[in-house]
Amino acid sequence: MSQIHKIIKNACSAIAKNEIEEAKKIIDTGYPFSPLKNEGRRYSNYQKTKIFIRDGFIDRYSGDKMIFPPVLRLMSKLMPKEFPFHKNWKTTECHMAYWQLLPTIDHVVPVSRGGKDQESNWVCTSQLRNSAKSNWLLKELGWYLHEPGDIKEWDGLTTWFLNYTEKNKNILNDSYINSWHKALQKTKRT
Repeated sequence: MSQIHKIIKNACSAIAKNEIEEAKKIIDTGYPFSPLKNEGRRYSNYQKTKIFIRDGFIDRYSGDKMIFPPVLRLMSKLMPKEFPFHKNWKTTECHMAYWQLLPTIDHVVPVSRGGKDQESNWVCTSQLRNSAKSNWLLKELGWYLHEPGDIKEWDGLTTWFLNYTEKNKNILNDSYINSWHKALQKTKRT
């Protein structure tokens, strides 16, 4: 169990005695400030699709099944009132499925905490879990890594997506949907 609360308690005791320099030493030696770097990263749809497929469209933090991103957007295009999307993901204007079912990439060990920005440290997770995890380590949250899924058992509706776009090519005029379609096609070739 963590004992960092005792460091804060000891520093507060020193402060109560007006021993600010002692409090500073207690913090500097026992619980020093270590700024987290937030280096924004962007991954191509191809890179994301590769990870989603590798992980079997499973949220590795919860074990929940994820949906290939353009499937949700396609639904929003066809049913904007029933399945709304907002470009900034406003929860008052965007269907909750985007938070719960749309996969993204996360670093198991955050880069800000010394993790590597490489595929071996990337996992598929939901937007919801990614937001909740932020810069925390799994052990700090009491989470663990679920096994990847089997793409033969659950493919995130990628087969459905390819079949639908083959029959309804005009939907590929949407740049977002088209970019994911190209990414998926590229993973099929590699």
